[in-house]
Amino acid sequence: MHSSTIPKGGSSMAVEFVGMIGTRDVSETRAPAGPPVDPAYVRRFARAHEEAGFDRILVAYSSSSPDATQVAAYAAATTERIGLLVAHRPGFLAPTLAARTFATLDQLTGGRVAVHTITGGSDAEQRRDGDYLTKDDRYARTEEYLTILRRAWSSPEPFSHEGRFYKFDDFALLAQPAHRIPLYFGGSSPAAYRVGGATADVYALWGEPLKETAEQIASVQAAAAAAGRGPLGISVSFRPILAATDELAWERASRILAAMTPSTERVLVENVGSQRLLAAAAKSDRHDRALWTATAKASGAQGNSTALVGSPETVAKALLDYVDLGVTTILIRGYDPVDDAVDYGRHLIPLVRQELRHRALAGAAL
Repeated sequence: MHSSTIPKGGSSMAVEFVGMIGTRDVSETRAPAGPPVDPAYVRRFARAHEEAGFDRILVAYSSSSPDATQVAAYAAATTERIGLLVAHRPGFLAPTLAARTFATLDQLTGGRVAVHTITGGSDAEQRRDGDYLTKDDRYARTEEYLTILRRAWSSPEPFSHEGRFYKFDDFALLAQPAHRIPLYFGGSSPAAYRVGGATADVYALWGEPLKETAEQIASVQAAAAAAGRGPLGISVSFRPILAATDELAWERASRILAAMTPSTERVLVENVGSQRLLAAAAKSDRHDRALWTATAKASGAQGNSTALVGSPETVAKALLDYVDLGVTTILIRGYDPVDDAVDYGRHLIPLVRQELRHRALAGAAL
């Protein structure tokens, strides 16, 4: 897989690019096309990301969407090297079953699996899957669940467990993962910081302004330190809107916004990450070098929904602003999903990697 390194504090950190695939052609700017699960589309979408030089592809989770693990397995079978970031909600599988599911997939794919843990920010969404725990209890369950996963993936001997949510005796994996499976983790509440700080390898944030992002990174790293751990990897996510010039990019952004159908229904936004994006949008549509929050406002900030608008050069500089804050993973996806992934690979990702190589060489020369 591709990765770039830059010197930071006397060491280097990997900067990876993550895309996102779905099972049919759909976005906020157009209605779904094709069947809910379109194998040809999944194959084309996954290959487009691999050819564009992405490091991983995220397969999302919701209570009504196709099963992410099976989609990831199919995507892996149609590609050669791209990593898989499988979104997963603790609580609906026993952690012992989840441990062997992901270990098996990791073995079959040659060590290409990572798991993105979503504790769940909406009570209504959780209840569709039969989960009636409170948010605080969900985070407590997630911490226990991830602790079991990590032990199951690293313990050569059978072990037993008795906790608040799970109890079992003499569990062991016949086939452990092919590599150490990275745990990604999302959330913006104090409970999320605490649990993610204690269990995650990479902490995922949505694309807020630089000041607010720096504050969140500080909270995450403080939680990791409180848990006796070193700094975590940090992911941020955006919806880049590119064109040949900044002016043309803003014209394209206006067309995208016009094509979005703002919800007229008043929905209670429980997710703290969504609340933070909407708060940024309430202050201004534009922030920093290229951040645009109008798309978050139009969509109700359901998911990663803030854009970076400009020429590839402008957006690359904006992404590097976040790298300078300590970001190690960049998740990008477009409103024209496949074509945008191709464009990112042609015009955006190479610029960021080129600058990171220049920085690494400059640092090595000192």
